Amino acid sequence: MYWIIFIVCMGASLLVQYMLKSRFAKYSKEFLPSGMTGKEVAEKMLRDNGIYDVTVGCIEGQLTDHYNPTNKTLNLSREVYNGSSVAAAAVAAHECGHAVQHATAYRWLGLRSAMVPSVNIGSRFSMWLIIGGLLLASISELGYWVAVAGVALFALTTLFAFVTLPVEFNASNRALAWLESSGMLSGIQHSHAKDALRWAARTYVVAALSSLAYLLYYVSLLNRR
Repeated sequence: MYWIIFIVCMGASLLVQYMLKSRFAKYSKEFLPSGMTGKEVAEKMLRDNGIYDVTVGCIEGQLTDHYNPTNKTLNLSREVYNGSSVAAAAVAAHECGHAVQHATAYRWLGLRSAMVPSVNIGSRFSMWLIIGGLLLASISELGYWVAVAGVALFALTTLFAFVTLPVEFNASNRALAWLESSGMLSGIQHSHAKDALRWAARTYVVAALSSLAYLLYYVSLLNRR
């Protein structure tokens, strides 16, 4: 059962990642009429939303773009930062969506941020506790409770994955609404930006469902014990 879950989840993840990268590559060749770069798109969206205390920076990697609420930095990958394509605009606007969430105290973002410290602990130690506890359970009842603690920590990471979903979908919706209302994208280009962001969101859906599948599997192991 473990290997079935692993193969299905891995296959779904690889498929979605492939589709996301292919969409990004396709729409990276479709240039904005304004010629604005991802950096300029981000700065304009921030200003249009009355946000002036967020710094837009450039980082290495592909699709490594993210917003850091702790120091209010919007970090764009080099291709997005310097790019003047539909893909660059969509990604930059999406990350700005998180900055707008932060500025407007969007409750799901606040909940996710509050969960980060405990989730970091859970992701680091849950598997060790589950495996060690199940092995120890054959000789001591203590092992069962160690495994229960591990599953509880893993459940926290699963909950975090599901809390992330409304955060990501809302950021994309904010981005798409602004791209249209600002006149940055319209018609087919707006549809392409929507397509790219929807595939990006699906990576989080697959991650959440995969985490849930593993959680149910670990719970079934505890029940058998």
